[in-house]
Amino acid sequence: MRTVLAIDGGNSKTDVALVGEDGSVLARGRGGGFQPQSTGVTAAVEEVRRTLAALLPGPPPYADHVAAYLAGADLPVEEEALRTEMLARGLAPEVVVGNDTFALLRAGASGPWGVAVACGAGVNAVGVSPTGEVARFPALGRITGDWGGGIGLGEETLWHAVRAEDGRGPATALAEVVRTWFGMASVNDVALALHFGKLSPDRLIELARPLLLAARDGDAVAMSLVERQAQEVIVLAEVAMRRLDLLGTPTEVVLGGGVLTARDPLLSGLIENGLARCAPHAKIVVVDVPPIAGAALLGLDRIGAGQSAKDRVRYELGS
Repeated sequence: MRTVLAIDGGNSKTDVALVGEDGSVLARGRGGGFQPQSTGVTAAVEEVRRTLAALLPGPPPYADHVAAYLAGADLPVEEEALRTEMLARGLAPEVVVGNDTFALLRAGASGPWGVAVACGAGVNAVGVSPTGEVARFPALGRITGDWGGGIGLGEETLWHAVRAEDGRGPATALAEVVRTWFGMASVNDVALALHFGKLSPDRLIELARPLLLAARDGDAVAMSLVERQAQEVIVLAEVAMRRLDLLGTPTEVVLGGGVLTARDPLLSGLIENGLARCAPHAKIVVVDVPPIAGAALLGLDRIGAGQSAKDRVRYELGS
């Protein structure tokens, strides 16, 4: 029986699953974060190898085919560098590496094409046409035009909170949100804790949830941020569909990442209404299985597995 090694590499964790061509999950594990931009390609792939060595007995190769869909593989040149490293380590004789938005799309869509928008720590999107054409974005942060995601929303929350506290900006409940969340006397204390390294910048992602709650309670500044995040999600989906000439075609738009899968009613409603106006044939799908299922499905696609195998792996990895 041929096997697929599915890898979902995220910033905070890396999920792996060994899957048979019949869709059975033979082994499943989790390792540390996958961060090639900060640790380098070699160290990032070494983290994957250590996870696999702890999970699977014996030396590599671990499978017939690797389907690796990874955060940090934002450009084709980065995908190729990671693929080359995995091949050099002998993880499998066949290796496909792609950005993790491709796994999100496959996990949520009913078939291999559509559009996916991820809003987790950051934002990204990808589109695949019925004929296999691809539309994607560099997704390197503000330098490539991105806005929002959990970290971005946290930064904006802190920015407005500081200005509300010192008088440069309008009053907003976000000042109290920041003080309460981090248990400090002032927003300025939070900023100084970040400056002096006493508070990790990664913790700003935690502010996304109370920001959404403040917006639901009617805070004008919070609402403006949620409205902008909704518009960013909408424009990513719309542009991907336009590039692929799908605006006139019924198309699934898969939404994933923690900010979107939380299903906040205000944010979800804004996205639904906005997409209905600019892409009336789009069908929103909020992903309900983890990205590792998408990676496994893409691997099964590659080895020519049947639909029953795909149904089985979706069930086993989604449960």
